[in-house]
Amino acid sequence: MTGGRGVLVIGGAGGIGRGVVARFLADGDRVVVIDRAPLPGDLGGAVAGEIVCDVADADAFCVAIGEAEALLGRLDAVVNCAGILRITPVLETATEEWDLVQAVNARAAFLAIREAGRRMIAAGERTGEPGGSIVTIASMAAKHGAAEEAAYAASKAAVVATTRVAALEWGRAGIRVNAVCPGYIPTEMGADTRTPEDVALWESQTSLGRLGTPEDVAGVIAFLCSPDAGYMTGQALNVTGGTVMH
Repeated sequence: MTGGRGVLVIGGAGGIGRGVVARFLADGDRVVVIDRAPLPGDLGGAVAGEIVCDVADADAFCVAIGEAEALLGRLDAVVNCAGILRITPVLETATEEWDLVQAVNARAAFLAIREAGRRMIAAGERTGEPGGSIVTIASMAAKHGAAEEAAYAASKAAVVATTRVAALEWGRAGIRVNAVCPGYIPTEMGADTRTPEDVALWESQTSLGRLGTPEDVAGVIAFLCSPDAGYMTGQALNVTGGTVMH
């Protein structure tokens, strides 16, 4: 393998995920994507590989992570962008909906962290060059969940908690594990429930007076995976334009 780090982006075909893939490619890294959907043509032709997988299928997902490592030779950075959103009042949230949201958002994040960590530790022992960076996308809902977001907010809080525990366990192996908590980032996710009035309200709630972009999130993720963030682990960084500040 030649050139750049080996980076796995899970959920790389989604709105934020595409921004993350584009950023790592621009930085000269080799990128493999796991997603149910294909990348758009401009990105699909630039990545080192695409693996089709539904992260809700736990066994298939773990196999896919192993395939990504084989394509890259080594996982230097793993970013999990996969996620779904459901807006449902608590009293109307069916058990099936709750379970699906947890499977895609919380369990898949756990599996991504576990499988990435396992492979990074083994690679460090094998080569004598320990280290690696894992970043999970949570949400400001993990800290400030809104009404009708019970399943979603709970799943993203689980992502933050799992990130912190993994960071505590693997720091001595040189593996850093962090999360980002985006605010209002208009993408395909949630578009069916988003109205112009919602957008105007959300803009008014940000200190910067605008909604975020996938590139805003991708820049923070690129930083967390860089040597500049070498003393940062176990963090859940807000990328909210000031909507949430804790």
